[in-house]
Amino acid sequence: MSTRTFAAIDVGSFELTMKIFEFSGKNHMRELDCITQHIDLGSDTYATGKISQEKMDDLCRTLKEFAQIMASYQVEGYRAYGTSAIRETENTMIIQDQIEQRTGIRVEILSNSEQRFLHYKSVAAKGEKFRKIIEGKTAIADIGGGSIQLSLFDHDTLISTQNLRLGVLRLQEQLNHLNPGRAQIETIIDEMASAQLGIYKKMHLKDREIENIIIVDDYISPWVVRKCMEEEGGDAVSRQEFEGLLNLLRNGGTMELAKRLDVTEEKVPLVFISAVLTRRIMELMGAEYLWAFGVNLCDGIAYEYAENAKLIRREHDFEADIIACAMNISRRYMGSRRRAETLENLTTIIFDSMKKIHGLGKRERLYLRLAAILHDCGKYISLVNIGETSYNIIMATEIIGLSHAEREIVANVVRYNHSSFDYFKGLQSSGTELDRDSYLVVAKLTAIIRLANSMDRSHKQKMNGVKAVLKDNELILSVDTQEDITLESGFFHRRSEFFREVFSVTPVLKQKKRI
Repeated sequence: MSTRTFAAIDVGSFELTMKIFEFSGKNHMRELDCITQHIDLGSDTYATGKISQEKMDDLCRTLKEFAQIMASYQVEGYRAYGTSAIRETENTMIIQDQIEQRTGIRVEILSNSEQRFLHYKSVAAKGEKFRKIIEGKTAIADIGGGSIQLSLFDHDTLISTQNLRLGVLRLQEQLNHLNPGRAQIETIIDEMASAQLGIYKKMHLKDREIENIIIVDDYISPWVVRKCMEEEGGDAVSRQEFEGLLNLLRNGGTMELAKRLDVTEEKVPLVFISAVLTRRIMELMGAEYLWAFGVNLCDGIAYEYAENAKLIRREHDFEADIIACAMNISRRYMGSRRRAETLENLTTIIFDSMKKIHGLGKRERLYLRLAAILHDCGKYISLVNIGETSYNIIMATEIIGLSHAEREIVANVVRYNHSSFDYFKGLQSSGTELDRDSYLVVAKLTAIIRLANSMDRSHKQKMNGVKAVLKDNELILSVDTQEDITLESGFFHRRSEFFREVFSVTPVLKQKKRI
């Protein structure tokens, strides 16, 4: 039985964490070690936009020690990720280069949606317990240093997810400027949070009440886990029990609380801020129970590594959650579900039939499905500039599980479905972050979605029983319908030109009429 060791490193806003994992056999993942070092990078970033030289020295010294520990475990692979404290600096690339030159460790930067998706994976890795909870009306409250992410589930389906700039360190920085008395702190946190949470409730909750909240953070989660372990058979804490923690935090001294909660004294104020936020979220959602699985970003990093390396079996359909997120965005902007389903079906039929030609994989197929679902979101704002408004909506809206670069691919495919295609030289002058490979993905997916769009130009879903066969240099699309498709045929011919340019394949539309 082969064994593989892996290190996951989280360069967080308040502390650095490294976990060493062992993978043995099939579907067996075991944590061997966990090392944590307190370095408050976030306070510098949120206050000045840069990380001080002193903290950079501490960061690099700690990562060098992590490298030595990895060597002692004979680690075969590692992933190191930075989150908002590095992501929001003015000189992110310089910091990455300094770290790599001084420590040999390459720290990649996670977008907010990627970070939250990994947190989500770490929770989903709990398997049957997670699946059982999200069968009911459940929320995941992911509380970080820079922001919080609220995700709603019902019947094992992701309904919505939203990011709010209410992170613990960000709120602490604002409190430092206000310099309130101890008795005022809770009220001020509540007031700062209530404005954003009130808007969130109108947009996403409405009359929906949530039964359970799964908390993911580095502040109160350990307390919840220990509380559950103390009670035989306990899996969650009630709102009343959680209120007991708040009373403890309100009335206890810093040294006493640090000892009782098993945290550093510097962390006690952050635990209090997180607890006040969590209590406010529980009240907002009407939740009675708070769950915590004791996982963090490192668990999600390791889970994704093992998943990609086929070392463990996937416990949850994460792609379905990304699709559900896109469908929720489409609904928000009054997109046609029936039209989106038709376009998604047509695009995937064409994509799958062209595998030998386009050279794209499962991830690119996902981008195409997302583009089909979001193809008309811009109509909510303008019926004239649909391409540009759709692009702006998608780029301004996080899609959980997609990086910024991936979201730009989807947004451009939607844009060019409606607008004239920009070639690479012209696109570069517009300030795009697309590289050559991403640009080619956009071109190929645009050619496919344009062709599919022409096949439902009337929005009447006339094309039934579509079959696609690639033969020589032709893509033969056979449709079984008695409808008049004169309009679709005309647009199909026009949209075929770009398809031929991209793939050197001529699409042919054949109608099978029933006798």
